[in-house]
Amino acid sequence: MTQTQPQTQQRTDSSFLILVTIALGLGTFIQILDSSIANVAIPYIAGDLATSTNEGTWVITSFAVSNSVVILLTGWLAARFTQVRVFIVSTFLFSVISWLCALSWNLQSLIFFRVLQGAAGGTLIPLSQSLLLQSFPPAKKGLALGFWSMIVIVAPIIGPILGGWLTENYGWRWIFYINVPLGIFSAFLTWVLLGKNQVITQKVPVDIIGFFLLTVAISCAQITLDKGEQLDWWESIAIRALVITSIVAFIYFLIWNYTSPYPIVDFSFFKDRNFLFATICSALGFLIYFGSVVLIPLWLQSQQGYTAYWAGVAVAPIGIIPVILSPFVGRYVGIIDPRKILTVGFAVFSYTYWWYSQFTTDIGLWQIFVPRIIQGIGLAFFFIPLVAISLSNIPDHKLPSASGLFNFIRLFIGTGFGTSIFVTLWDRRAIYHHSQVGEAVTKFSELTREAITTLSKAGFKGDSIYAQLNVMLDQQAFMIAINEIFYVCSWVFLFLIPIIWLTRPTTNKIVVTAGE
Repeated sequence: MTQTQPQTQQRTDSSFLILVTIALGLGTFIQILDSSIANVAIPYIAGDLATSTNEGTWVITSFAVSNSVVILLTGWLAARFTQVRVFIVSTFLFSVISWLCALSWNLQSLIFFRVLQGAAGGTLIPLSQSLLLQSFPPAKKGLALGFWSMIVIVAPIIGPILGGWLTENYGWRWIFYINVPLGIFSAFLTWVLLGKNQVITQKVPVDIIGFFLLTVAISCAQITLDKGEQLDWWESIAIRALVITSIVAFIYFLIWNYTSPYPIVDFSFFKDRNFLFATICSALGFLIYFGSVVLIPLWLQSQQGYTAYWAGVAVAPIGIIPVILSPFVGRYVGIIDPRKILTVGFAVFSYTYWWYSQFTTDIGLWQIFVPRIIQGIGLAFFFIPLVAISLSNIPDHKLPSASGLFNFIRLFIGTGFGTSIFVTLWDRRAIYHHSQVGEAVTKFSELTREAITTLSKAGFKGDSIYAQLNVMLDQQAFMIAINEIFYVCSWVFLFLIPIIWLTRPTTNKIVVTAGE
């Protein structure tokens, strides 16, 4: 992958560091926010633009595909145009295109603008991380990582709540308008603080063929994951064609990337065992985390009668503890072995997912709050040390490329595979359990007679009694299915503990990642 020279002049005064954190953090925040803020607004968007909800989900898919592809170009763009300039231009373009999204007149125009928006924001996450680490002095790099990670963790949690509130009170277009002032301010402040730094650029060619092959592979894979359940997976010719195209394109990409003098992806990072095992843990951990972030609100809305807003509120407490702990974790991640911190984080995740597996259909809001709050401890102890381990042996001039690859895998596996796998498994297991539980519902069953008597007293009559029985069966089937999924998740996090100990000790290395 292409390289760029360090681009920031380090200043140690607190006011500068605070302003840099705000400037870079805002750019990261709006990008991550937009990956989840539209989720709860899809029914409103579909209704306003006269289309179906299924078609409306392309608003999410189009953003994810273009964002995933461009994130891998971060290293080349940073080398060619400098990290600071790319971040400023990307943030400004992201804001302008957000305004265009809000002005969309039909679904096709909105999807087109979302593709552009995702592409514009693809570099923001890795570049904000890289620039923040380079801006802070060595002794405070862990603290910088803590603040950055806090933003990455909290933004997708705030997204559904803010999106639901804006949509219900002001209309769906405001989920895009909100980005405009924040993004322009972020771009302006970054230019004021970092724009005048002396930098060295490199005119290195970009691998167009490799980029095209990877784009095809990722796009087909993402569309397959998003539309597979709707099209009944392998029963659909379109899905089979997409899978074959994705596999063939990816194989050709691997061959081409290996022989290219300017590869689009630098796989040499995986020779570093810290980067390799941290990336594996990140991919599996975020697959579960993002999957549950989607699954719990979906269960609450479809089976428990929650509105979109209250479903978002129910899962939001997981962000409380990370806001408090992340700066401290970032401060001490260079002192305490990050593997020990991760072990605690994985153990907390394992315990809380086991707790989730004990949920019942009569659970209350507070009973959901408590394990979500506790899981926030695991979240604070999860992302920061993982990033510290993954980048511990990466020099500054390769940070954009390494960070881009690390975040690409985290986002693609987490948001793509995680959400699709969880929703599909939940639906399939619920169908299975509905048939299993339904076999016990007969006129000779004492429980069935008691249920019919209770429903009769509640005012149900005739066929409505059996319709309500079917609703109750659905609730139980989906409850059992979600319990099974979370039980498996609990064991996966236990499995990750020995994996992270395959990395080498990194104590104090996070503070010297710049320029060794």
